[in-house]
Amino acid sequence: MNNETSKRPATRRRPAAKAITGEWCVGILGTDAVGAQVVASGGLRLRAQRAASCLLEPAAGDSVACLRIAPDEVWIMAVLQREEGTINVLGCGGDLTIAPAGALELQAARVGLKAGTLEVATQKTTLATDTADVVGRQFTLAGTTVKLVGSVLSTVMDRVQHFSRHYLRTTDGIDRVAATHVEVEAKQLMRLEGEHALVNGRELIKARGAQIHFG
Repeated sequence: MNNETSKRPATRRRPAAKAITGEWCVGILGTDAVGAQVVASGGLRLRAQRAASCLLEPAAGDSVACLRIAPDEVWIMAVLQREEGTINVLGCGGDLTIAPAGALELQAARVGLKAGTLEVATQKTTLATDTADVVGRQFTLAGTTVKLVGSVLSTVMDRVQHFSRHYLRTTDGIDRVAATHVEVEAKQLMRLEGEHALVNGRELIKARGAQIHFG
């Protein structure tokens, strides 16, 4: 029996992986001669760019918190303080989708929307306002059922064109039409009925038909 002990080569341990470290700093944001963002922190002037998570667009004069990963790589992570009167602008580099798990509410003294195309898709819409103004070059309303309820309806149009399969109208008070020329045409039957009927022609009254019955 061989008493010699076989020697195994010693295994080398791999060095543990280290995460990339960064250095936090705070400074005042400004711009250089070419318009690039520069953060003045202590005696350093660092070119920086906004991080994707910082939705508030930094402005010159803001106090910002930065993360320095490399000498030439500085990220603006947050806006700590800004001068009064500077407009707050939220923005991102690409498309943005807001998808909360619950409800989303906006409360402000004034809300303005500016877009090339505005699309709203919902199963139910409720709009409550004291005064509403809609101004546009072309307005199209399409729906299976359209209902208008109010005390006064006033329309001003150069031309009105209407088509319907059935048209029913009921007026409790006066129904008056004033025009230069009025034409009423029925393909089969035209009926005018009232407790009193008055026909007044200042110069001429003419009735024409194959048969005319009075009484």
